[in-house]
Amino acid sequence: MYNGIAIEDFGTPVVLLANRGFVTDAHSAASGKGMPGIRVLGESIACESTVESDIESGVKAAIKDIVGALTRPLTAEEKSPKPPKAEKPPRIVFKGNYGEVNRFFYRKGWSDGLPVVPPTEEAVAEMLTGTDLPRDHIVSKVIPRNGKATVEKIAINAVMAGALPTHMPLLIAAVESLAEPGIRFDTFEVSTGSWAPFWIVNGPIRKDINLNCSSGALSPGDIANAAIGRAMGLIIKNVGGARKGVEDMGVLGNPAKYSLVLGEYEEENPWDPLHVERGFNKEDNTITVFFPNSYTQTIPAQTSAQGIADRLASMGPSSMSALIVIPDHAFILSKEGWTKKKLKEYIVKNAPQSFPGAKLREDEFIIVVAGGPGVWMGIFRSAGGTWMNGFYTGKINLPANWKQLVAKYKNLVPTYEKY
Repeated sequence: MYNGIAIEDFGTPVVLLANRGFVTDAHSAASGKGMPGIRVLGESIACESTVESDIESGVKAAIKDIVGALTRPLTAEEKSPKPPKAEKPPRIVFKGNYGEVNRFFYRKGWSDGLPVVPPTEEAVAEMLTGTDLPRDHIVSKVIPRNGKATVEKIAINAVMAGALPTHMPLLIAAVESLAEPGIRFDTFEVSTGSWAPFWIVNGPIRKDINLNCSSGALSPGDIANAAIGRAMGLIIKNVGGARKGVEDMGVLGNPAKYSLVLGEYEEENPWDPLHVERGFNKEDNTITVFFPNSYTQTIPAQTSAQGIADRLASMGPSSMSALIVIPDHAFILSKEGWTKKKLKEYIVKNAPQSFPGAKLREDEFIIVVAGGPGVWMGIFRSAGGTWMNGFYTGKINLPANWKQLVAKYKNLVPTYEKY
């Protein structure tokens, strides 16, 4: 799309071909690049087809339309497209009861399909107590539509997701991380491969916000783990404009886009935690992100250090992977002299090749200690080849009133009945 627009800028007519399912996506990309009227033709060839006969027949069928699109005079709208009216939206967009608000938000395309908490003025004001930044401060621009993620917009989506004011510092740091080119958010958020952001939290803040690092940390049931990831999904959609089937062209989709947030279990980790390994101090609060699109769990054949190491290596970490090692396994490895560096070197040497000629490097995967008692281990993998992407770790900055906020929400935890 961008190359086609660049050619048009030189005065040469261009017609772009797209699979029929991607025409809407192409028009959205063209609009975002300032040329909404560029001509896009939908064709019938299957995506990434390698069947020569299908390609030839598809091209032949499209030739007449291609010639027409290249030679047909421009319409008045194409010559001088009118930008949409930049009317300032009203401060209050809807009034109604809880059910009516949810139906309105869903019809507008502002929810993720689950019920949302109405972002009232009072609720947003309370959420803003979680930061010292002014509400109109622009934290970052979020692709694909380069929406301005102001502190207030972050707070609005955080309310909708059911987050707490104590989650705001993490959300602000997470939004900042999306601007880092190295994580390739520009590719993964809208790709057909259905990648999802994986947020890993380190530092004392995990305890402050009751972030689950132990049994079932990736399952539903904890506000921090669930709402932080969900809020980021809503921010990416509502501020960035990555709409399913329009800009986000995931073929199958990914349930992890609802929420994928994990705290490292530092208290049950015999090694340096992830953020220390990545150059931060132990007392720092950080959030690390990368984009996997597959998740696998397995068990070792033997629970000796060698057996655990062999199984971790056999899981086949590839470019951009996170191996989740449970505390019991980490202590067994450490007791038998396996440092994190030694374990990584062994995995690099013994992991199967992801594709011919590929050679795994230590900086292409991370080891995170998390989970509860048991024997299972897991891997999050960025499948689909090497995309020249990496991990990013950013520091979380706390507001001046942090202790008061923590005290206010610290006891908001589930209490289960005994039976």
